[in-house]
Amino acid sequence: MSKSVRISENLHERIKAHKREDETMEDTLRRLIGGPSPEDVSGILSDETAEGMRDAIEATSENANEKRDHLTL
Repeated sequence: MSKSVRISENLHERIKAHKREDETMEDTLRRLIGGPSPEDVSGILSDETAEGMRDAIEATSENANEKRDHLTL
C-alpha cells in the first residue's frame, strides 16, 4: 500500500539533495526522519506498554504546548 503526499518544490529539492544514489525517495525520508520503521517494531511492545508510551508522549506534547502558549501571551 502506498500514499501520495504533496510537498513544496523547495522541500522536494531539499530531500533530493540528501538522497543517496542507491536510495529511493522513501528510503531517504525514512533515514532523515530517523528511528525504525513501524513495520520493523510492530508487535514488540505489549498493548499495556504501548498505551503507557502513548500517554507519556501525549503528556509531553501537552506540556510543550502549554509552555509555548505561555511564552506567546
